[in-house]
Amino acid sequence: MSITSEQVRAARALLNWSQGKLAEAAGVARATLAEFEAGKRVPIANNLEAIKGALEDEGVVFLDANEIGPGVRIRKPLDAAE
Repeated sequence: MSITSEQVRAARALLNWSQGKLAEAAGVARATLAEFEAGKRVPIANNLEAIKGALEDEGVVFLDANEIGPGVRIRKPLDAAE
């Protein structure tokens, strides 16, 4: 599944992460992330996967596009009470 710049911005907001924090966690340049989020360019595949992976490691779930569009959510912690 490909992710969008809007999903990345939303995911950062859910985690309360700066671009710098995500760039560091993903091992990509902050400029790469900033340009992607601004819609200026799409990172190369391995950088895009690193960004996605860093967010997923923190519990972000990327939702496929459907009739209402793509989205993100946070996975419920495994130790959370029902």
